[in-house]
Amino acid sequence: MMNLIKILKNLFKKENKEKKSKEEENKQIYINKKEETNQTTLISLWDIIKCSEHTQAFHLVSVIPFDEWIDMNEIRRRIWDIFQIEYKNDRSLYPYLKTMVDLGIIETGNISGKRKWRKKDLLIKINEKKEELEENKEKNKILV
Repeated sequence: MMNLIKILKNLFKKENKEKKSKEEENKQIYINKKEETNQTTLISLWDIIKCSEHTQAFHLVSVIPFDEWIDMNEIRRRIWDIFQIEYKNDRSLYPYLKTMVDLGIIETGNISGKRKWRKKDLLIKINEKKEELEENKEKNKILV
């Protein structure tokens, strides 16, 4: 009688284990499908920020690079080279630089006694579902 009870208990335990393993497999499959439907993209903040053309902010964003520190003299020289514009009052560029530094999109530093600036490379991580991604692609095609 005791042996019969042990055998029945073992049978039920095995069935429960099999059910649990099947449930775990189903969860894994569901998670994998869910991961497949989401797509992660990285976008630079500078792709999103658009300054009005022919403004001081536009000129600054256009000439300040990511990889090197440049001072005000170099900024003015590059603005002249690219846009053929020379500012009568050089101090008019400082408020724009200060605002961008306060926003955290441009770095500033005192290097060898001079103040210099460079852009920060800020990336945004976007998770999109495949359906939304396809809709966005279609909208972009229509807009173009």
